[in-house]
Amino acid sequence: MADSHLYTLDLLWRGDHTRTYESYTREHLITIQGKSELRATADPMFRGDGALHNPEDLLLAALSGCHLLTYLALCARARINVLSYRDQAEGTLQLTKDGGGHFTEVILRPQVVVEPEGMIEKAHYLHTAAHKYCFIANSVNFPVRNEPVVTAR
Repeated sequence: MADSHLYTLDLLWRGDHTRTYESYTREHLITIQGKSELRATADPMFRGDGALHNPEDLLLAALSGCHLLTYLALCARARINVLSYRDQAEGTLQLTKDGGGHFTEVILRPQVVVEPEGMIEKAHYLHTAAHKYCFIANSVNFPVRNEPVVTAR
């Protein structure tokens, strides 16, 4: 496996003007070869369509999804059978007076059911390891906290 991987996408905005801040569409299309197109927009507070995904949603989804996939791999290697996994993640965006902003933290709240019951402690620990190895969490400049709950069936 190569040490470096390149990811590409095509982003297309189909608006026809930016005459005023209030009047232009925020909707854009993200295309990644061989995958479904993703319609996205700005957050509603920035005049986007609340029915579409926005960059802030996608950042939170990337962090949650990366943790999930890393955790599942670690559990599979440790012979822990994950029966279900649900994360109710949240991220805090702090707007600044100059019109910018940044995320101040993300909290992942995975709720995991595993078997056998004797693996609960190990399965709980593997959330720490998953955080250590998550590519996306290692790429952001704000804290990503984990508050997992692990139970057995």
